Amino acid sequence: MMKLTTKKEELLPALLQVGTIVERRQTLPILANLLFQVKNGNMTMVATDLELEVKTQLAVEASEDGDFTLPARKIIDICKALEDGASIALEVDGEKAVLRSGRGRYRLSTLPAGDYPAMEVAAATHQVNIPQHLLKRLLEKTSFAMAQQDVRYYLNGMFFETRPGRLRTVATDGHRLALCDVPLEEDQEVGIQAIVPRKAVLELNRILDSRKDAPPVELQFSSGFLKVIFPGGSFATKLIDGRYPDYAKVIPGSDNVKQLVADREPLRHALMRTAILSNEKFRGVRFQVSPGLLNLLAHNPEHEEAEEELEVDYVGEEMMVGFNVGYLLDVLGVLEEERVRFGLIDPASSCVITSENQDGCQYVVMPMRI
Repeated sequence: MMKLTTKKEELLPALLQVGTIVERRQTLPILANLLFQVKNGNMTMVATDLELEVKTQLAVEASEDGDFTLPARKIIDICKALEDGASIALEVDGEKAVLRSGRGRYRLSTLPAGDYPAMEVAAATHQVNIPQHLLKRLLEKTSFAMAQQDVRYYLNGMFFETRPGRLRTVATDGHRLALCDVPLEEDQEVGIQAIVPRKAVLELNRILDSRKDAPPVELQFSSGFLKVIFPGGSFATKLIDGRYPDYAKVIPGSDNVKQLVADREPLRHALMRTAILSNEKFRGVRFQVSPGLLNLLAHNPEHEEAEEELEVDYVGEEMMVGFNVGYLLDVLGVLEEERVRFGLIDPASSCVITSENQDGCQYVVMPMRI
């Protein structure tokens, strides 16, 4: 019988880090479990859905080494419900495990650790080191534009690309595009290209630490896989096998672009108010621009209308162009600077949105007829 002890404050964060990738409905019963591997006073926890694999490690007091599995949702929910500061003792014997804490006793069923599927990740061919907060910034700034269940399967993910001194991520669903760059150390490899699946992007973003003093991570790219090495853990995912579209063709050139600069928060709130009376299906809002002014207009089949007027920096001819208001709000939600710049060409051309001072991110939104 294996016996191990730990505390809620140590076990629960580790469980939450790996447990969220476990789906509620499983093709294999063992995929509803977490794998626990105890060796030399360290316990490694593993979760997989056959496409993703997350590992994390923590120190425990254990009577012996060994491997076992436990139901993910149940062990997480039990630990959440324990009192803060609670001590946890776990005894594993064959097909049964007993968790004790205070006067509580919880008997859980196990499944054989030997049946737990391991993800066979190919050896790394390319590596990139990057601070966690910069990688998290990339994902947060672009992930909203990924497609969901598009027949163009290569759009259901995020494109990673290394360029000289930069790591770039790109996401598009065919109607809008998000692109962001962050700096890399100069000696990093260039020419790496990979499409990371949507679920993996969202899970990786959840795990990453946004603090600037968080230790860096290593991205290991191989044939068909991406592995991210954390201090005391790892994250592995299969890549999407496909060719990402030439996103550079989607970004309008600088010719004939008229610049509109507005205060981000007043514009965001005006769009939110205007959207209330937009067509619920198409979410269209018209931009009517004239020197120094932006009028936002929306209407719906019930003949209701909304109009907002904002002072903006704009010098050029009058123009009216329609956009999906949801796409604009998504962009304004991830921009950080107080001022936002719209590059407008004509009512039939895409619009490029950036921060006024160009922070390495740019967004393209297609127009719509209203």
